[in-house]
Amino acid sequence: MKTVNSYNFAGKRALVRVDFNVPLNERFEITDDTRIKATIPTITKILNDGGSVILMSHLGRPKDGPTDKYSLKHLVTPLSVVFGRPVKFADDCIGESALEQASALQGGEILLLENLRFYKEEEKGNVEFAEKLSKLGDVWVNDAFGTAHRAHASTAVIGQFFQDRVSGFVMQAEIDNAQRVLEHADRPFTAIMGGSKVSDKILLIEKLLDKVDNLIIGGGMTYTFTLAEGGKIGKSISEPDKVELAKELLKKAEEKGVKIYMPVDNLCADKFSNDANRQVVATGEIPDGWEGLDIGPESAKLFKTVIESSKTILWNGPMGVFEFPNFANGTNAIADAVVKATEENGAFSLIGGGDSASAVNNAGYGDRVSYVSTGGGALLEYMEGKTLPGVAALM
Repeated sequence: MKTVNSYNFAGKRALVRVDFNVPLNERFEITDDTRIKATIPTITKILNDGGSVILMSHLGRPKDGPTDKYSLKHLVTPLSVVFGRPVKFADDCIGESALEQASALQGGEILLLENLRFYKEEEKGNVEFAEKLSKLGDVWVNDAFGTAHRAHASTAVIGQFFQDRVSGFVMQAEIDNAQRVLEHADRPFTAIMGGSKVSDKILLIEKLLDKVDNLIIGGGMTYTFTLAEGGKIGKSISEPDKVELAKELLKKAEEKGVKIYMPVDNLCADKFSNDANRQVVATGEIPDGWEGLDIGPESAKLFKTVIESSKTILWNGPMGVFEFPNFANGTNAIADAVVKATEENGAFSLIGGGDSASAVNNAGYGDRVSYVSTGGGALLEYMEGKTLPGVAALM
């Protein structure tokens, strides 16, 4: 796989697939620019070589073609600030106008294309659409790890139309860091799995049981395991049809010598709201009409002890409904422990994208852990051992 470092972009138009699917507020201001900042090294390398850059991305999930809410035009000004030069904008991602603007680019210039998903053909992996996109550049650079698990036109199908296919720094770093955790982990190795559903993480958990020393389970999936152990969960989120699966996972962990840590107490609420009435109860003793929305203080202490004694840490998924400040303490406690293990004890910490990345970044810890992944679903699938179409297309 060719990397950005090994390629000279002088005089080349680089068609770069980025993941600029960033959150915007009602004033179309970016509220988290992590994904944009992650692409700076790749784009800077191309520009410094004397190449020009054509950026293509999706934004949101537009249902019926062009929609102002999902237009990438809202990113032009912030991108111009980030890259210290004017960013041109094409109001389409294919067609004569886009082709003319791309062809006219000089070395050091940047052109941003309109949202790829304004065309249904993008997500369908349409070959003709991919070929039209390919006409815009001389070399294809894929730096969108967050969409690498999708066989979309711009993330995978387009590769066949380029002799020169190059992996960006984000793509390379994601793969290198995932491999470090999977194949070269220092011991003890602790994985922290959160989120709402066991079914979303089953393949990864099974894979990790052959790798880790400790597995911490938190978040909504906890309550399915609690059911498996005969506990009461009130009206907490759960997957009753996955109870047998949870039992099997616990049995497999025991057979493989993996120590499982689950909450010993839960912070419960009488409704799904930040201002709900709250009480801490022992795990398995949640009253009827109440639901667990976070781990309790004793669980946080237990998990922190395990994390701070680890040398490799993988974290994917929050401990509770961290979007509600009153139920964010568990997730914040995990973030504190991961930072302490990293900074004070020399642990390698990989934060696995999605909500975990948001939690770490929102707490201001993004630069205090070893690596924060930009791709939640893509990282999960890669670590499960699946072939990612966006990576395969670079080979």
